[in-house]
Amino acid sequence: MCSDINFAAHNITFENDKSFKNSIKRVTGFKPKKLIFYKLACIHRSASFYHKKKLINNERLEFLGDAILGAVVAEYLFKKFPKKDEGNLTKFRSKLVNGQTLTELAQRTGIDHKLITRAIDKEVTHHIYGDFFEAFIGAAYLDKGYTKTRSFIIKQILEQLVDLEDMNKRDTNYKSTLIEWAQKNRKSIKFETSCVNNENAHNPEFQTIIVVEEKEAGVGTGRSKKEAEQNAARNTLAKIDT
Repeated sequence: MCSDINFAAHNITFENDKSFKNSIKRVTGFKPKKLIFYKLACIHRSASFYHKKKLINNERLEFLGDAILGAVVAEYLFKKFPKKDEGNLTKFRSKLVNGQTLTELAQRTGIDHKLITRAIDKEVTHHIYGDFFEAFIGAAYLDKGYTKTRSFIIKQILEQLVDLEDMNKRDTNYKSTLIEWAQKNRKSIKFETSCVNNENAHNPEFQTIIVVEEKEAGVGTGRSKKEAEQNAARNTLAKIDT
């Protein structure tokens, strides 16, 4: 990471440092020290730029934050629900760290407004906010270390913003629900999935178009075919009367 990055030179501006620090503190509960990490977390791939021949965006931080978040959530659930078996714990963790939940958390904390993106259709690419939330966690880890980041995730996020009972009951298999609806109503349905961005082989982007009765009914994107299908199914279900 480079502390000498000149964001203004690339038409990327942030609020003044004091205000930016206060925004981070409201979300995390601690005073940040190295703002460069958080500023990098705000740079979506669509707003990437080169600095000293290195592409600058939040994807590496997203990778790190994903690992940290997964570890913290796994430990938290392991201790919180001693009677749940491995399978149920895995399903519960998936509900907590999937793109939809992370997007909701980014919006509830208010940090979604800090994301700098040039994505044209934010509705279709809504997962970018969930990715940003992971990058933000990665930034917190590099700034404060594991212990304080773990405390932030548990105290500020899991214990204040997440209804675990409601989350445990949530059905996130939107594709299955949509297929059942189609069968019940005798509707033809197709899932057309393709890779729409493979510039980064380690982080491709897929898009799914759902066709009902030969008409486009919903679109969704994701970092895997499964995620794209689930997001497209969720968007489709929101439009139809199930």
